[in-house]
Amino acid sequence: MPKVLLVEDNEMNRDMLSRRLERRGFAVITAMDGEQGVTLAAAERPDLILMDMSLPVLDGWEATRRLKATPDTQAIPVIALTAHAMAGDREQALQAGCDDYDSKPIDFPRLLGKIESLLKG
Repeated sequence: MPKVLLVEDNEMNRDMLSRRLERRGFAVITAMDGEQGVTLAAAERPDLILMDMSLPVLDGWEATRRLKATPDTQAIPVIALTAHAMAGDREQALQAGCDDYDSKPIDFPRLLGKIESLLKG
């Protein structure tokens, strides 16, 4: 059962996405801000991280940079999730170290395809 860390501050988004992932056979761990996400990633070693970019305490951009700069977590794939689907956002996410990018509102089948692709390596 692949383990996914969902870093999302919006409770409704977090609950909806975690339930849908669990129904698809994923173990889901959740964090409500970037700092908690970085801490949980180091402790839990998830197979993949879904990272909201607009987070309190530590935003998703900086949280991803820290994860990718740390040997224990740098190999964990990160998918950026953002409602700011503007020109350049995808490039900015990839520059921060994200392995892929998806815009909100979430298109679950599309996101699932990206998750499965990254987990296969």
